[in-house]
Amino acid sequence: MTSRFLHRTTLVLAMGAALLMVLTACAPIPKLAEPGRPIDGAEAARLALDDSQSPALDAAWWKTFRDPQLDALVDQAIANSPNLALARARIDRAAAMTENAEAAKRPSAQLEADVTRQRITENGIYPPPLAGSVRTLANIQAGLSYEFDFFGKHDAALQAALGQRRAAEADAAAARLSVSNAVAKAYVALARSQAQSRLLEQQKTLRDQSFDLVRQRSAAGLDNGQDLRVAEAPLPDIQRQQVVLREQQALLRHQLAALTGQGPKATESLDAALPVALDWRQAPHLDLLGRRPDLAAARARVEATAQDIRVARAQFYPSVSLTAFAGLNSIGLDELFKSGSRQYGAGPALHLPLFDSGRLRANLRGSAAEQDAAIASYNVAVLDAVRDASDQYTTLESLRQQRTQQDALVANADGQAALADQRHRAGLTGRVAVLSAQQNQLLQQRGQIDLQALTVDAQINLMRALGGGYAEPARDPAQTTASADRR
Repeated sequence: MTSRFLHRTTLVLAMGAALLMVLTACAPIPKLAEPGRPIDGAEAARLALDDSQSPALDAAWWKTFRDPQLDALVDQAIANSPNLALARARIDRAAAMTENAEAAKRPSAQLEADVTRQRITENGIYPPPLAGSVRTLANIQAGLSYEFDFFGKHDAALQAALGQRRAAEADAAAARLSVSNAVAKAYVALARSQAQSRLLEQQKTLRDQSFDLVRQRSAAGLDNGQDLRVAEAPLPDIQRQQVVLREQQALLRHQLAALTGQGPKATESLDAALPVALDWRQAPHLDLLGRRPDLAAARARVEATAQDIRVARAQFYPSVSLTAFAGLNSIGLDELFKSGSRQYGAGPALHLPLFDSGRLRANLRGSAAEQDAAIASYNVAVLDAVRDASDQYTTLESLRQQRTQQDALVANADGQAALADQRHRAGLTGRVAVLSAQQNQLLQQRGQIDLQALTVDAQINLMRALGGGYAEPARDPAQTTASADRR
């Protein structure tokens, strides 16, 4: 009894010593430098502007302008965009990689069947009469294998794949935002150009009337040739501006047609209406930067690279797997399904990296470099996003002040036009003075339209800079990725 106990104790101690030797005999793991620190986007936003309560953005932000034509164009562009189709294909690829990583955590089973006609060597393990004869070898075998994830390699690979999938989904949202932003900006630019064309046509009509009056007065000897030249001078410039505006409108229609996946003639008759600038009592705050899809994608890639480091580190440790098989094997098909042809077996397998010529160390350092690059890219994206959004805030504030001054100019021009008309009706001034006042009125209205279009364009840019209402999908707590230990 005592000897049996001693024997078992010795066996346990031997197995423990063997396991300790296995674990200490692994290839040495290099020490890595500390990774970079990702910038906190919310903190960067607070450094840019003071905290304040502000409206949230809608994912379908373009609908806040309440223009059915714009809504239809954006919807069509999103449906037909090649960039979005590419983004969706990348999501599908990332989903397939996730499924592959999940499969590595589960047992795998195989079924093999083969039949071989061959001459059996006379100098092998088979005795006569098999040796030297030509026989049919048949085999049917089912196998089962499972690798134990003692060191979290498969779990880390799955988390890395999930991170890449989240990044692909955020990239798709960024592509959607880019497409909708491009359509909205082109539409506003077209509306601005068309509104300018209408006012410019009115200016030309007034200039023609002024020129006709001066020509009549010159013919009657009331004005000289110099007055006629002065009245004629603005007409060629107005005609040049009309040509420029027509070119702009044609190019913008082509752009909208391309963005919506149509031919150039599909938008020839498009008559865009200039949206009214949104009545923001307070513009959306920079805290929304955390919802930018490009930042979400960069952040997901940082997390995925952290899991890649875990995978690379786990390669230094032993991997233990269990395999089992059962089947039929015989020489001759007529013997295959007899009970004596049965074969089966099972057993563990240990893979231990002892010497790999530096491949594992290079792989680990490469994964760490990928994480450093991902963190640096994320930090650059955060700083660019803060700068971009801050620029739009500055532009909007400047435009707000300019519009206040421009409204005053328009009001003054309206007053001058009304006064000139009153003086003309009273017989105190001629018709030329009225036409001149009306031209100044149209000129100030053109400036007002420019500022309205620039304000709407800046609001569109700000909504893009703040992520366009993108909300990152909620994660399963079990799938939350942790930073890899690089020490």
